[in-house]
Amino acid sequence: MRSHKPAFRERRAVRVAVTTLAATTLLLSACGDDGDDDDTAGETPEEPEDEPEEPADEEEPMDDEPIIVGSTLSLTGAFGPTGVIHQIVGEQFVDQLNANGGLLGRPVEWTVLDDESDSAQVTTLYERLINQDQVDLVIGPYATPNIIPAVAVAERAGYTIPHHTAIHAPLLSYDCQFPGWSMDPVPDDFTSELLFELLTSLPDAPETIALVTNESGSTQPMTEGFVEQGVGQGMLGLADDYDLEVVEDVRYPPGNQEWSTIATQLRDANADIVINNGIAVDPVGLLEAMAQLDYEPPMFFTLFPAPGPVLGLGELGEGTLSVSLFEPNEPILDQYGDDVRAIVEEFSARSADAGLPYTVFESQAAASWNTWEILAGAVEGAGSLDQQAICDYLHDSGVDTTLNGHLTFDPAISNFWESNVGIKQVQNGDWVMVWPADRAAADAIQ
Repeated sequence: MRSHKPAFRERRAVRVAVTTLAATTLLLSACGDDGDDDDTAGETPEEPEDEPEEPADEEEPMDDEPIIVGSTLSLTGAFGPTGVIHQIVGEQFVDQLNANGGLLGRPVEWTVLDDESDSAQVTTLYERLINQDQVDLVIGPYATPNIIPAVAVAERAGYTIPHHTAIHAPLLSYDCQFPGWSMDPVPDDFTSELLFELLTSLPDAPETIALVTNESGSTQPMTEGFVEQGVGQGMLGLADDYDLEVVEDVRYPPGNQEWSTIATQLRDANADIVINNGIAVDPVGLLEAMAQLDYEPPMFFTLFPAPGPVLGLGELGEGTLSVSLFEPNEPILDQYGDDVRAIVEEFSARSADAGLPYTVFESQAAASWNTWEILAGAVEGAGSLDQQAICDYLHDSGVDTTLNGHLTFDPAISNFWESNVGIKQVQNGDWVMVWPADRAAADAIQ
C-alpha cells in the first residue's frame, strides 16, 4: 500500500497578543548655584528609584487557530437511529486526529447541525455553513436524499465534499464529491448480482422473490435501475438472469408507518424470499407487521437498515440478510490487526456511553471512518485548505484508508472505487459476514 506524505505543511499563525504599556513622563529638575557656573549643568539626571516596567515579551506564534469542518447529520427524525452512528464516529475521529497533531499542525473542530432527516433543510443548512459560517471544510450528511442537495451546494461554492453513504454514481456527477462507501459505478446491478449470486449458491435456492421498496432516492433505484438516467437494470431487470421470478412488487413512501396492508400483500404472494429495498427502521415495521399475520417469509433481505433495531427484534430478526462494508467478526478482525481492533473497541465504548442499543462498529461506522480519512488525507496531502488543491490531490494520488486500503478516484466514474461490499446475516443475535466466500466469517443459513 503506497503512503502519500504531504509535500509540505502549511503553517498559519494566530494573531499575536501584544501587551502595550503607557509611557510615564518623568519631570526632572536641573539644579545649580545662584549666578555661579554649574559644574553639573547638562549632566544626565539621576535615575528614579522605581524603574518603569519593561514591555512584556511577545508570545511565540502558535498554530492553534482551529480548522472548522462543517456538516449536517440526521440526529432526529426517521434517519436518526443511523445518523447517531455517524455522529459518534465523527467525534471519535476528530479526537484521534487532534491527539496526533490535527491537520496541517492545527486543531480541528467539527460543527454539526441537525437536518432532522429532512432533505428540504439540507440546502439551507449547508449554505449557512459555507456562506455564513465560512467553515474551512465540509463533509457530507447521512443518506442519499440528504447527500445529493449537500453536494449541489458544495458544487456551487467550489468546495470539495467527501460523503458517507451515497452510493448512486449516476446521480453524483460533481468532480469534487468523494464517496466513503462504494457499491460500484453501477450500484443497482452490482448489488442485485451480489445478492442473487448468494441466493443461487444455496442448497435450497429460492425461485420466487417479492420486492417491497421505499420510494426514496436511496433505495428505489436498486429495484428498477436509474430510470431517468437510463443506467442499470435493478433487481427487476436482472432477476430473470438468475432464474428468479418476481411475484410481487410493492412500493411505499419514505417515512411510511402503516405496514399491515403491505404485509398482507407479501403474505399472499408467498415468495421464497422477501427483498426489502428499504432504509433505517423500515425492516422492523415490516417484520413486525408480517408476524402479526402469523407470516414469516422463508428468507428476508433488507438493504440499508439501522443495525441495532433489527437485532432488537430477537428471534424475529434471525436470518435477516443485508449488505455490508465491514463487520468486526473475529476472523475479519484478525485480518486487519490491532489498529482496527482499537478503533472498534473505542467506538463500542462511546456507543455504550451514548446509550445506543447496538454498539458494534459495522458498515455504517466503516463508511463514516472512510469518509473522514478521505478528508484528512486529502488536506494533508495537498498541504493546503484550498478546495481545488484538495480535490486535485485525491484525483492525482488517491488516499490511504484503514479499512479499505488505498482508494483511487476517477471522475469519469463519479469517483466510485472498486467495491468490497458483501452480504451479512443475523445469526444468533449478531450480524455475521456470509458472502462472498473470501470475506465470509460463516456460511449463510436458510
